[in-house]
Amino acid sequence: MNYSTYTEDFVKEMYMKIGIRTPDQLNYKVIANALGIRVFPAPYDGPSQALFAKNTPFIFLGRHLTPPQAWQDFCHELNHILQHTGNQSFMQSTWIEYQEKKADTFMYHACMPTFMLDELVENDPSLTIKDLQLIFNVEHDFAVKRLTQYFNNKNMPKWNSAFLLYF
Repeated sequence: MNYSTYTEDFVKEMYMKIGIRTPDQLNYKVIANALGIRVFPAPYDGPSQALFAKNTPFIFLGRHLTPPQAWQDFCHELNHILQHTGNQSFMQSTWIEYQEKKADTFMYHACMPTFMLDELVENDPSLTIKDLQLIFNVEHDFAVKRLTQYFNNKNMPKWNSAFLLYF
């Protein structure tokens, strides 16, 4: 029996509500527009960040990012917009660490949603990391880590992520 996590359910429900059902629909501009989030290149040379100004959510993406990095950063910052409150400048380091780990977990699931992986892997078990990297517009190491998480959560003990590193 397969069980889903809160994050998997949250991501699936969010995407279903805004009409995103397939990997080719995963686009941060479309998602931001559907959720009322304004996205801009960062006006500074630094990391991406999320903030609210006058109750309007903003995500500023680093100027130096490749398209896969921008997608990954968007999903990380999206979690801060959707599920976190407060200004990290005034938080204890342990609370900041907690929020960042939660945002990273969300990022992996939002970039490569479980419900989409389920369908892809079921329909084509010969997919490689390179295939998934291109399908989801993510970096190679990101795809390896997410697929490892995916198979570990499916309790597939014969899964060996090292095998896919060569494809």
